[in-house]
Amino acid sequence: MKYTELGRTSMAVSRICCGTWQFGGDWGKFERREAKLAIRAALNLGVNFFDTAQAYGFGVSEQLLGEALKPDLKIRRDDLYIATKGGLRLEGSALLRDSSPEWIRKGVEDSLRNLGVEYIDLYQVHWPDPHTPPEATAAALKELIDECKIRHVGVSNFDVAQMKEFAKTLGVETLQPPYHMFRRDIEDNVLGYCRDYRIGVLVYGPLAHGLLGGRYTPATRFTADDWRSKSPAFRGELFERNLEVVGRLKALAESLGLKVGQLAVAWILANPAVNVAIVGARRPEQMIEIMPAADVRLSSETMDTIETILRDAVPTGGPSPEGM
Repeated sequence: MKYTELGRTSMAVSRICCGTWQFGGDWGKFERREAKLAIRAALNLGVNFFDTAQAYGFGVSEQLLGEALKPDLKIRRDDLYIATKGGLRLEGSALLRDSSPEWIRKGVEDSLRNLGVEYIDLYQVHWPDPHTPPEATAAALKELIDECKIRHVGVSNFDVAQMKEFAKTLGVETLQPPYHMFRRDIEDNVLGYCRDYRIGVLVYGPLAHGLLGGRYTPATRFTADDWRSKSPAFRGELFERNLEVVGRLKALAESLGLKVGQLAVAWILANPAVNVAIVGARRPEQMIEIMPAADVRLSSETMDTIETILRDAVPTGGPSPEGM
């Protein structure tokens, strides 16, 4: 496993981060024992960075992560880095953006309790909140830093203008954006801005939410409680066209002795503006399969070949809180 300094945080984190969105209920059912084993597999393979969120089941994902890491958190807390996110609130069945100082503080307190830790290494504002002035959110997070409840602050799903506005009150240390071979919009200006200001970038969805795992076919269907069942990226013509691209990427990966998922993550990590790729898995064998990607160096020729293949890709999006 390779490690990197995450922006200006001074945290030396693994280039692959173990993500836990899949344990929050938006991806259908999972088996808790297998989920914990997947987290433990990542830990045993050198991962020291773990990402979760308040909104991933409002306690479910954070509690599971805390339980899985509990033995190691007791004996080597300083060697493990836990990131979580706040700023989403459930009102009935509606998921709302709420980065008000009161909700942010409650989120931090709840996350500390759910994770079973005394401090959070990286706390991220999950989505920009158009109803709360960014200076109010930033000021609340600064207070929580002063109280030693969080150590570093980042944002997720923010654009450049939103990061600049937030930074007027509190420096943005990290950004967590969506980024994969079928979703490249952040290449235009977001990644350049992060490089210029040494903002650490940890991307989510590097496998295009499973599309780049190489296991789906046009006949693949998702259960009703999986957000992908409602996404145009996973049905119809768009799905089929991108599956053809995945097939060509899979052939390239195999010629290099790789799995297509490993190729996809290695491609992400080859971008000099990206520090970390967040990878989730429901079972340990899935996590074990993707880990070698951290050590893969793609040649310029391979990168050019990938670029040629991706000319036929159809750009996709992902869910917003309101769309979950």
